[in-house]
Amino acid sequence: MKIAQVRSFLMSYALPEPLKLTFHGGERTIVKRDAMLIRVESSNGLVGYAPGPGSEAAQEAISQVIGPFLEGHAVADPDALRVQFFDGPGTTPHLRKTYCAVEVALYDLAAQARGVPLSELVGGRVRDHIRLYGSAGMYQSPERYAEEAAAIAALGFPAYKMRPGLGPERDIEAVRAVRRAVGPSIDLMIDAHTWWRMGDRSYTAETVERLARELAECDAAWLEEPLPPDDHDAYSRLRALDILPIATGEHEPSEESYLDLIRTGGADYVQMDVCCQGGFAMGRRLFGELDHAGLKFAFHCWGTDLEVIAAAHLGICWPESVVEWLEYPVYSSSRVRSMYPFPLATEILAEPLEISDGQLAVPRGPGLGVPVDESVIERYPWIPGPWSFFRLDSPPGLWAVTSDHSIQWDQGSSQT
Repeated sequence: MKIAQVRSFLMSYALPEPLKLTFHGGERTIVKRDAMLIRVESSNGLVGYAPGPGSEAAQEAISQVIGPFLEGHAVADPDALRVQFFDGPGTTPHLRKTYCAVEVALYDLAAQARGVPLSELVGGRVRDHIRLYGSAGMYQSPERYAEEAAAIAALGFPAYKMRPGLGPERDIEAVRAVRRAVGPSIDLMIDAHTWWRMGDRSYTAETVERLARELAECDAAWLEEPLPPDDHDAYSRLRALDILPIATGEHEPSEESYLDLIRTGGADYVQMDVCCQGGFAMGRRLFGELDHAGLKFAFHCWGTDLEVIAAAHLGICWPESVVEWLEYPVYSSSRVRSMYPFPLATEILAEPLEISDGQLAVPRGPGLGVPVDESVIERYPWIPGPWSFFRLDSPPGLWAVTSDHSIQWDQGSSQT
């Protein structure tokens, strides 16, 4: 079985109106959400799918370099193909990370050809379910956070993640309001990536430590990215205080930086996005390092249900003592009023994922085991440009955000 064609499709969902969210140091505007569907067809008609970074740069890499390399190769051993690509045209980190997104579709194809679930080719499943946390909560009033958290808990999720950024005192007020709303049995994840993105109003290390102590009193499950993510020494110092668990990782640019984070003891939970940070191959290597270090892994996932199920196939190859959580973004729908709608996220699959009591059941059918609905390609045409913008008050500036979560700010952003 050979690879006949590799294609990628960019898609966008435009919000009905731009969503403006005020935070302590400025304002974030969200205008749309983007996604990529990668489609790899074999010579015998089988089709493998993968989620990809929703960016024109990634699509260009696939059409001009990755696709031409893969077409005509046998798909029996995706690992061997990756080595050949890295030794050949895969000369840059961008090309290699984009290739690893395409590689999910290669595993999907290879698993279908063998009649086994994809999980059997990336380690072999040790369980059938993975625990999800409901992720939403972005720059809103304490009362609105509490309302949203209660609604997500009512859907059966055992945990809720929120993104404070209202100023130190209001952040604590919001977390306390959420804890009152959901009670003691729901885990709370506090994603604090805004705290170091406020320019002159960014929180100091002393403020972060004080807030960490107050969050611990609210029984927070973890504090995520409260400091600039490349300052591993600062994370090590904060974690050494043993106040509450620390999570970080979605902005790590390379495997070497992940290994440094692990070796310096900067986090209790290390996070990675399968879509844009190294795919299955790097995830498998990191899991072993985390197990050896006695740390845990939690998937970062901020896209579609196709990304969720791809990550889940990898996660269930390790016990929960190593791979504990998979992020599930909860967008507004008829069931819950959340941050904003993104119907493409679920409509990319022809059938809904099997989620019960916050546990995702990973299919045992061949490949990914889920039917992809290609009609989303026509229904959600690509809209060029960034999906989100940060405006800072001091120093005045405007930054654009695209889909690659490993980049702190988009490389094309500009300060004004």
